[in-house]
Amino acid sequence: MTKRIALYPGTFDPMTLGHLDIMKRASRLCDKLIIGVAINRAKNPLFALSERVEMVEHVVEPFKDRIEVEVLPFEGLLIHFVEKCGAAMIVRGLRAVSDFEYEFQMAGMNDRLNPDIETVFLMSDPQYQTIASRLVKEIARLGGDISQFVTPEVGARLKDKFS
Repeated sequence: MTKRIALYPGTFDPMTLGHLDIMKRASRLCDKLIIGVAINRAKNPLFALSERVEMVEHVVEPFKDRIEVEVLPFEGLLIHFVEKCGAAMIVRGLRAVSDFEYEFQMAGMNDRLNPDIETVFLMSDPQYQTIASRLVKEIARLGGDISQFVTPEVGARLKDKFS
């Protein structure tokens, strides 16, 4: 039987509880989940690639006992990375209509590049719909409480970055 491999890509700068929720839910749709940590120089990330990979690896550890999970960095065209990984689906989280517009375009372009790869959209759990990495970083930078948006480990790393 062929493994159903899904890829959930993102910058994860920083990893939020919203990201974790999508990862947990995506893990129920496949036999193997690959978390692709993007190198996106245009976003000017706060955390180094190695730090982002480490944070993601830490949070997915608890559900590795029921599904194969791999965390891999990548750069370049997403569809090329998906093909390289042998994934059949790209998982994307949607928080709001503005996310949908962008993601709809991306899914259409990816379909044109490789119609054999499906994009699966998972709606954010309502409790995570307002969480955005850039806002979490801003709150942390200004000394606000981010404990409801990130894991304790990520919160400590953000606090260290801004102290």
